[in-house]
Amino acid sequence: MSDITPADRWALLPAGIREQADGYVLQDARMRAIRVVFEAGRARGMGLHDAQLVVHERYLRYGHRIARTPRSPLDLESLAARAAGLPGRVVAVEAVWDGDTVHDWFVDLLAVTAEPAGEHRLATIHTDPAAAADRAGRALAAHLAVPFHFASPDTPDDQAPRRRP
Repeated sequence: MSDITPADRWALLPAGIREQADGYVLQDARMRAIRVVFEAGRARGMGLHDAQLVVHERYLRYGHRIARTPRSPLDLESLAARAAGLPGRVVAVEAVWDGDTVHDWFVDLLAVTAEPAGEHRLATIHTDPAAAADRAGRALAAHLAVPFHFASPDTPDDQAPRRRP
């Protein structure tokens, strides 16, 4: 189906599926919309990538009407409150790149804890992600008196070396 446009793929779906998918898009529930389109479209020859393209086109169509997921707060007070509520003692703050075909590149700001050991997402940053993560991560790490690690602040790299204990 690679030569068929997303609009053509959309037209292949039953009206009820299109309505449900649009409802999810308007709620900014992208993964739910993709799942609905993929599951119904599979019988019509659509693959997962096709479903992603269809939903992406629906996002473009609705634009400003979408009830966007609120951005993660990056102010020190909010980040410190989230870190204080984690199980275990925060021993480091780390910024790591991630990305997908839907959101492009973004940075997750993580708190690394000990006893119990783990990492906890404090924020996901989509807009100016490297600079914002560096700024917020350094401020939080200084506030908590722990190290900050961002292995690849200049280039998106989801394979960059992670912090080691």
